[in-house]
Amino acid sequence: MMAPDVARVESAIEQAARRGDFDNLPGAGKPLDLPAAHDPDWWINQRLASGEIDSQALLPVVVLLRKEFERREETLAALPDERAVREYAEDFTQRVHQDRRANPFQRMLAPAWDPEDAVARWREVREPRPAPTAAPTPEPVAESRRRRWWPLRRRG
Repeated sequence: MMAPDVARVESAIEQAARRGDFDNLPGAGKPLDLPAAHDPDWWINQRLASGEIDSQALLPVVVLLRKEFERREETLAALPDERAVREYAEDFTQRVHQDRRANPFQRMLAPAWDPEDAVARWREVREPRPAPTAAPTPEPVAESRRRRWWPLRRRG
């Protein structure tokens, strides 16, 4: 004999099937792509492989912050003015400190970013670079006039 809750659920499923609520579902009639060995996380791996989930979102916050810090040059180049640079650096540092408070014993840390350092770097990134000049070509030295750098030994 089934428990009352199980019987109610079974009844609701049967009624939904008779009404056709399960007809035309995505993947209906297609086999499941299950791994050969038991993997309790098979469905997560399948979603990751399909590209439905951004794998970057699964990384720890400290790793994402470090990656963002490594791309700071690109971010700075896109910011329009010093105020925006200061706001971005303050926001980034606030997120770093928030992560440090949430995970006080983690070994990997993301660096904080001083807004004034960010502005100075922004100025360097935005300043036009001079075109590289060609190095002057040295004048050819005549072979007969070259001195040897090693001493000559006399054979005797």
